[in-house]
Amino acid sequence: TVCGRRQRARESRRKTGSKKGQEHAGSRQHVWCVKKRNTSVCMCLCGCTLPWLRAALLGLMGLLVSGSDFQHHRYEAMVQALFAVQSECPYITRIYSIGRSVEGRHLYVLEFSDQPGTHEALEPEFKYVGNMHGNEVLGRELLIKFSQFLCEEYRAGNQRITRLIHDTRIHILPSMNPDGYEVAARQGPEFNGYLVGRGNAREIDLNRNFPDLNALMYYYEKNKGRNHHLPLPDNWEQQVEPETLAVIKWMQNYNFILSANLHGGAVVANYPFDKSRDSRIRGRTTYAATADDKLFRQLARTYSYAHSWMHKGWNCGDFFEEGITNGASWYSLSKGMQDFNYLYSNCFEITLELSCDKFPPASALQREWLGNREALVLYLEQVHHGIKGMVYDENNNPIGNAEISVAGIHHDVTSGVDGDYFRLLLPGTYTVTASAQGYMPYTSTVTVGPAEAIQVCFCGGMHKTGL
Repeated sequence: TVCGRRQRARESRRKTGSKKGQEHAGSRQHVWCVKKRNTSVCMCLCGCTLPWLRAALLGLMGLLVSGSDFQHHRYEAMVQALFAVQSECPYITRIYSIGRSVEGRHLYVLEFSDQPGTHEALEPEFKYVGNMHGNEVLGRELLIKFSQFLCEEYRAGNQRITRLIHDTRIHILPSMNPDGYEVAARQGPEFNGYLVGRGNAREIDLNRNFPDLNALMYYYEKNKGRNHHLPLPDNWEQQVEPETLAVIKWMQNYNFILSANLHGGAVVANYPFDKSRDSRIRGRTTYAATADDKLFRQLARTYSYAHSWMHKGWNCGDFFEEGITNGASWYSLSKGMQDFNYLYSNCFEITLELSCDKFPPASALQREWLGNREALVLYLEQVHHGIKGMVYDENNNPIGNAEISVAGIHHDVTSGVDGDYFRLLLPGTYTVTASAQGYMPYTSTVTVGPAEAIQVCFCGGMHKTGL
């Protein structure tokens, strides 16, 4: 058979060549079996390097994972699609629910990791969140497709995707608002109104439902208060919707470092702050920079320029230079999720507006996927920039909740329970200090390059103060 002729396969590989980030099947002696439940289909690809045959078989594998490609998924279909991915890639995936919607639908998350269900020290946690507004559906479909893509490419031996899954713990929440989606889906793409299904089952806008920490932050800026992990107000759990509560609890349980929230209705990468510092005029468009403004601008540009057309600026009748905008500079909003991430946790989040049409027809989904695919991967890879390391005391015991401060950037992050920390930074030279209650501060100088995160270990240098 063709696949059995190893010598011919090697010759074919020499002729076709191998580019960085692409692995030909003939480079390893893998056996690929394509199986589908309720059928007897099982085909094997034994180290075959003929491009057309490999592409055909891997394409069939992708169809079996994803079912019918490029279609809208109602709740049951979405759940089936996620569990199909988990079934095809059981050793690198896990499905868990972070809670239920008002109408009782699970908020399912699909996790990718080489150790699913486990936090590995020095391995950052990343999340994508889609469909926060129920009638903004492209993010939901892109994240379902992205999940299938990660599984398929991992099985195909894609070195870039394999490395990403081995070095990152990836969490994908395709729909934060499944109830709102069902309302919008009943209308369908042709008759969906601008607001139909936007809110949850109680018609609450979930992106105006998080505790307002901006007001407290702006007060602290003037009065030299905390610059990170701001406290939640009393009785906050009674003031938010079940979907919002589930996401906040999720953030409390996982030390997320980087995130993106996928929306629709425009094409632009939006970065914090969303809320203007001038609270006297509702909707005032004034730039509201965070302490990490340069970093956020670069994160937004990373997605915009990797996207096929976002960076061109003119989209949906609006112009955004480089395809990015500060949230408050566009329009001010309170109680949004991306600001809450930055002020409450270690997570840096941007909001991605991905389509002019909030509910595009199924015929548009393939083009949108191809336009976003590289951007979704490249943005995820940004979680590996900056610095990371461990914080230990003089007896090599991990110190959780140690504060990591960078001179010149008035926003600190903290170490996790295992003592590991992650601090996203642009290339440059920084003075970094680790401090914790009951310990003497420990300062180090580090130069960050454009490649992967530099490890800066505060190991054995955190001495107790004796107080």
